[in-house]
Amino acid sequence: MRDVAGLVRGGMLGGAGAVVLLWAVQVRPSARPDALFATAAHLTGLLAGYGVLVLLFLMARVPAVEHGVGADRLARWHALGGRHVLLLCFGHGLFALLGYAVHERVDLVTAVRELLAYPALAAAAAGTVLLAAVGATSARAVRRRVSHESWRGVHLFVYLAAALAFGHQLAGPDLALAAWFWALAHAVVAVLLLWYRAVVPVRQALRHALRVAEVRAEGPGVVSVVMYGEHLAELRAEPGQFLRWRFLQRRLWHTALPFSLSAPVRGNTLRITVKGLGGHTRRIRRLRPGTRVLATGPFGALTAARRTRPKVLLIAGGVGITPMRALFETLPGGPGDITLLYRAGAEEQLVLRAELEAIAAERQAGLHYLLGPSGAAYDPLAPQALAALVPDLAEHDVYLCGPPGMAEAAQAGLLRAGVPAGRIHSECFSF
Repeated sequence: MRDVAGLVRGGMLGGAGAVVLLWAVQVRPSARPDALFATAAHLTGLLAGYGVLVLLFLMARVPAVEHGVGADRLARWHALGGRHVLLLCFGHGLFALLGYAVHERVDLVTAVRELLAYPALAAAAAGTVLLAAVGATSARAVRRRVSHESWRGVHLFVYLAAALAFGHQLAGPDLALAAWFWALAHAVVAVLLLWYRAVVPVRQALRHALRVAEVRAEGPGVVSVVMYGEHLAELRAEPGQFLRWRFLQRRLWHTALPFSLSAPVRGNTLRITVKGLGGHTRRIRRLRPGTRVLATGPFGALTAARRTRPKVLLIAGGVGITPMRALFETLPGGPGDITLLYRAGAEEQLVLRAELEAIAAERQAGLHYLLGPSGAAYDPLAPQALAALVPDLAEHDVYLCGPPGMAEAAQAGLLRAGVPAGRIHSECFSF
């Protein structure tokens, strides 16, 4: 998996280097201020356009990339890349404006008015505004105050922004000799997006014909949804992975929700376990048997393929127990090889407890509940506490899934306890 991540990262950096080379072979050196501003505008514009393509590629849900890199890491790369793209867009606009103002000997207000008279420039400016809106909703302070559905809806403007900027990019002087290459790059990304985000989900829906079989309560605000379908082995969904589920019921059909499998695929049934944290997740409790389901995936790299050691420690927090429960049952190992630590605020918040205890008894695996409020004086995720529960902790592979704060605390404790970073495997999500 590290090889795939390295290849993807290297490919992105190599593409950026090719863009800089494309700019360098066409630049005409000049010491005039307007020429310097124009040269800087061309470089930042090319890199911004390339950056938008990278952002779209990272979210195209290409299976080899999703499985090899991990959905959470792709999301982090996407967020970091988005900030760089916005800076490049603003830099491009500023350098272009200054270059035009100096060349035409006009003030900045006049330069803005005259530049926006060109349709391609006006379209590019509109695209930049849309990207800025997307970036604003992704800021941490704003993101906490908007629903996941609103956030996803605003992010769809990225496609429109890329389309608006495309014509302006082809018209730029830097691309006069390589417009075909730029158009080809856009076409490849567009095909990947269309195929994996539209064609594949429809094809899977027709092939597997998923429907809700049962919705059952598992704890306060937590339910399991059991679904049945056809040819489910063809999904090749592994324990630890998640799918994006779209339930074709009123007020749910328009949103694809990512949930991990909480049990291995068995015959013609799938199961997810969901905690009601928002409007859509709470509505899942009211799903009716027979409701059609569209599932896309599987995604994620928190699977047995990451394992490098005979002994494995699973650490789950809250509803992060769902992928851990599936791994707890299926990871190969003898007595004492598999241990699960389950962090929760109180005993009544434990989910799937009876199943976990049955698995532990059958496999002779370790199972420990780490209960108590996160602000308590005793920290069960501190290095000493973890080492006391798992004496040979540094010899384990560790799988980790839970809320961001808990996951960060667990990772810090594991590192201080001597577990190498390369043996800590996690996928933790927050939008």
